[in-house]
Amino acid sequence: MSEGRLREGGCACGLVRYRITGEPMMVHNCHCRQCQQQTGSTSVVNGFWEADRLQLLSGELEEHVFPGGSGAPHTIARCRDCATALFSYYGRMGRLMVAVRAGSLDDPGSITPDVQIFTAEAMPWVSFASDIPRFDGYYNPREVLAQDALNRLRALGERRKAGEG
Repeated sequence: MSEGRLREGGCACGLVRYRITGEPMMVHNCHCRQCQQQTGSTSVVNGFWEADRLQLLSGELEEHVFPGGSGAPHTIARCRDCATALFSYYGRMGRLMVAVRAGSLDDPGSITPDVQIFTAEAMPWVSFASDIPRFDGYYNPREVLAQDALNRLRALGERRKAGEG
């Protein structure tokens, strides 16, 4: 796919570089306990794109698999050399959708969360942006996301049902 904006990012040591095309379908700021443990931070911001929009430009990755909140596998791709977490694949969409860590983008401020989720598990001193919808747990994408994003998600779901990913 070659439509839209190009963003690039990489790891802390600079060996892994990637490029992602277009706008994300959705961006989550997740405060769940699993994200806290996996990042060693208070939350994680992930932009979700179709995986075929991601191009690895250099470096080598290693993958670590953890049980996700749904029980399905959550695979985190990290730089093989410095172990920076760059992106994830979640079980439901397999390898069709990639969740890019906003902090690994060269311009991390170029994506803004659509939602703040699992805020019931947030650190007690965390403040939330008043202009971004906030949910104690997960949310219903049909109530929040733009129609284009829903169409893209639906298309990925159909591909997954057909056996891809």
